[in-house]
Amino acid sequence: MRKYIFLILMITASLHVFAKEEVTLKASAPEVVVNGDQFRLTYTVNSQDVKDFLAPQAKGFDVLMGPSRSQQSSTQIINGKVSSSRSITYTYILMAVSEGTFNIPSASIEVDGEKIFSNPLTIKVLPKDKEDANSNQSQGNSGISSRNQKSNGKISDKDLFVLATASKTKVHEQEAILVTYKAYTTVDLRQLLGKMPDQQGFYVQEVELPAQKTFKLEHYKGRNYNTVVYRQYVIFPQKSGRLEIPAVTFDAVVAQRVAVSDDPFEAFFNGGGYVEVNKKIVAPKVVINVDPLPAKPEGYSGGVGTFTMKSEISATELKANEAVTVKLTIEGTGNMKLVSAPEVKFPHDFEIYDPKIDDNFQLTADGLSGTKKIEYLAIPRHAGEFTIPPVEFKYFDVKSGTYKTLKTEAYNLKVAKGEGNAANQQVIADFTNKENVKVLGTDILFIKTGDSALREKGKYFFGTTSYYLWYIIPFVLFVAFVVIYRKQAVENANVAKVKTKKANKVATKRMKLAGKLLAESKVNEFYDEVLKALWGYISDKLNIPVSKLSRDNIEAELSRQGVSEDLIKEFIDVLSECEFARYAPGNQNETMDKVYSASVEVISKMENSIKR
Repeated sequence: MRKYIFLILMITASLHVFAKEEVTLKASAPEVVVNGDQFRLTYTVNSQDVKDFLAPQAKGFDVLMGPSRSQQSSTQIINGKVSSSRSITYTYILMAVSEGTFNIPSASIEVDGEKIFSNPLTIKVLPKDKEDANSNQSQGNSGISSRNQKSNGKISDKDLFVLATASKTKVHEQEAILVTYKAYTTVDLRQLLGKMPDQQGFYVQEVELPAQKTFKLEHYKGRNYNTVVYRQYVIFPQKSGRLEIPAVTFDAVVAQRVAVSDDPFEAFFNGGGYVEVNKKIVAPKVVINVDPLPAKPEGYSGGVGTFTMKSEISATELKANEAVTVKLTIEGTGNMKLVSAPEVKFPHDFEIYDPKIDDNFQLTADGLSGTKKIEYLAIPRHAGEFTIPPVEFKYFDVKSGTYKTLKTEAYNLKVAKGEGNAANQQVIADFTNKENVKVLGTDILFIKTGDSALREKGKYFFGTTSYYLWYIIPFVLFVAFVVIYRKQAVENANVAKVKTKKANKVATKRMKLAGKLLAESKVNEFYDEVLKALWGYISDKLNIPVSKLSRDNIEAELSRQGVSEDLIKEFIDVLSECEFARYAPGNQNETMDKVYSASVEVISKMENSIKR
C-alpha cells in the first residue's frame, strides 16, 4: 500500500513540475518622455526563486535611484481550483538627459541555473517645451500633463486644437484615403464631442477606434502635447475634381485648475480645485484633388486598388442534369464593396443560376481588405464535351496607375449521358444549336392512346363562326398590344418618372434584406442596408443623385414638394439615428429593432406624402 501511495505522490509531483508556468522577465517604461523628465523603468519576473539580476546600461539617461526590489504574491480560488502567483519587481528611476531615440538592451536574471532575458526597450526623448523650458515637473508614464495647467486663465487655440489630416491629397477616383482627426492638448481634456459633416462626393466608412482613449506625447511646433486620435474615416472619392471635406466643430470639456482657498471646506465644495470649462474647437477643412480614371476598358469591374484572383471547379467529369460549381475568389485591398462580380460564360445550353456572393473584408488605412467569394452554379442538360472559357477581372492598379487584367484557367468538361426522364425522351430538338432533329430509340415507338377527334363527312371548318374568330381575335389583341406598348414606351422614356415610381419598391426590397440581416445580428451590414434604403429612396423620389444629397437640400426639396415640417424632421432624425446608432454603446439588438421600425414607418409616411 505504501508503494502505491509513494507512486501517486511521485506522479503528482512530476505533473506539477511539467505544469509549472514558464518564467519570463518583462521590462516596461514609457515609449515617449521629455528631456529632463524623470520616469520609471521596471523589470518584473514571475518567480521568486531567482538570483543574479543584471540590468543593462541605459545610454542617454541618468540613473537617479535603483534598483529597488519588491515582492508580490497572490492566491485565487475559482470554481474550486486554487492558483497562485509570485513575482519580483526591480524598479529604477531614470532621467532623460538628451534628445533622440534610445535603445535599452535586455536585462538578465538566473532561474534554476538558466539565464532568462527581458525584452529590449526603445524610448523616444522629445525636446523641452519652449514655453515651459524651465519646468522640472515630470509627466510620468502617460496621461494629461499638469505642467501647462492654468488657473482661471483663458485656454488658447495653442493649448487645445484638433488637426484634420489626409493620408493622400492627390488620388484617382475610388482610391482609398485615410482621414484622421487628432486632438492636441496641454490642458486636462475630459471630453470631446463633434458631429461629422456630410461628405458630398465621397463614399465614407468610419474606422472603429477603442472607446477608451489613450494619450501619447508628441512634439509639435516647439511644444509638447498629449495627443489622441479622436476619429478616423476611410473615404472613396466618387467623382474627379477639387473636393473638400468641410471644417468640423468640436465641443470640448476641460477640467481647469482654480485658485484654492485655505479653508478645506471651501476647497472641498469648490470641486477640489477644478472646474469644467467648455470650449469650441474647429478642425480645418481638407482639400482632396481627384484625378479621373483613364479611359475604362471593356468589361471593367469598377475595382480600384490591388487585387488577385483564383478559381476552382467542383468537377470536370459529370453526367447530364448534375450540378457543377465554379468558385472565384478575389482577394486584395481597395474599394471592395463597389467591385462588380466577373462573368463566367457557361455553354449556352447550360441552365445557369444567380451567383452566391460572400464578402469577408475589414476596414484598413488603404481601404477595404479581404476577400470576395463568388460561387456560380450551372446544370448541363445534354451529354458532350464543353469548355468554360477563362474568366477576366479588370481593375485599376493604384500602384502602377494602369489597368490590369487577371485571368483564370479554362475548364474542359466531359458530360456523360444522364439518368432519369431524359432516357425515355424519344425526340430532342435543340433549336439553339441549330441542329437537325435527333430521333432516338427508333426500334420501339409508343402507341398513341386516348380518344380520337372524329367529324361527319361534308362538314368543314371554313366559313364557321370559329373560323372568323381566329382572324378577328388575334387582330384585336395585336391592336391592344400596340397601344399598351406605345404607352409603356412613352412612360419609360421619362427616366426620372420611372425612378420615382419604383422608389418605394426598391426601398421595400432593401428593407426586407435589412430585416434578414437584423435576424442574423449582422450589425454593420444591417446599418449599411438601411442607409442605402433611406438615401436611395429619397434620391429616386426627388430625382437627385446620392452624391449630391445633403440634409439641407433634402429639407428644401421636400418642403417644395409640400411635405410637412414634422415629417421632414422625422426623416432627418431617422437618418441621423441610423448613422450614430451603429457605434453607440448598449444593447445593439434593441437599437437595431428601433432603427428598423422607424425606417419602415418613415418611408411609408413619405410615400403617402409625396405626390409625384
